[in-house]
Amino acid sequence: MILAGDIGGTKTNIAFFEDAKRPDVVAQETFPSRAHAGLEEIVRRFISQHALRVRHAAFGVAGPVRNGRCEATNLPWVVDAVTLAAELGIRDVWVINDLEANAYGIAALGPEDLVTINKGAANGAGNAAIIAAGTGLGEAGLYWDGRTHHPFATEGGHANFGPGDAVEAELLQWFVQPARSRQRGGHDRHGRGPARVRSCSSSLSFGAIRVTRRAAAPAEGDLLRPAPRTRTPPR
Repeated sequence: MILAGDIGGTKTNIAFFEDAKRPDVVAQETFPSRAHAGLEEIVRRFISQHALRVRHAAFGVAGPVRNGRCEATNLPWVVDAVTLAAELGIRDVWVINDLEANAYGIAALGPEDLVTINKGAANGAGNAAIIAAGTGLGEAGLYWDGRTHHPFATEGGHANFGPGDAVEAELLQWFVQPARSRQRGGHDRHGRGPARVRSCSSSLSFGAIRVTRRAAAPAEGDLLRPAPRTRTPPR
């Protein structure tokens, strides 16, 4: 039996899978991350509820992972593979970046699991990327060696946000105002869920872009729809 987990700043998904080429879910549960002291507490509770024998476990964690250890980016946890294996009595434990885990999982998906946003080239091949906006902004890459893709973590969401024009420069200034942020302006801070809620929760004007308040206050994580972008015509 395989135990797998997706650890994020808001929620932690834990599941048991049959050991197969395309694993089937045996049991699955979602836990609010910040309601628990650490991952060990959640995993111990999940295993005891289902009384299944675990021999292998893998956890994708939102944050940089070094030698199987991660200090989570948006969560006051340290997730360590050696500690988990010892405390939970699991023989093999892996801890990797969450977006890197997603990149590995793509190979197990079929057409019925996907929704096409842009068809692109039918015979396209080459390097690829995964971008996921949640509590943070996750990014991973897939290097193409001519035959197959090799996933790798990037932590690209922590790169600085470099405005490309005057409008984007005004947007950056709005984000880094003391009342809104004490941190540097990075993609992780601007592209994640809380930032999208802040930027669309009230009427804002910056340069030639205007974002208007929705009729109902959006919940964090909602897909927000800003007003169409317009450019001021040259004078």
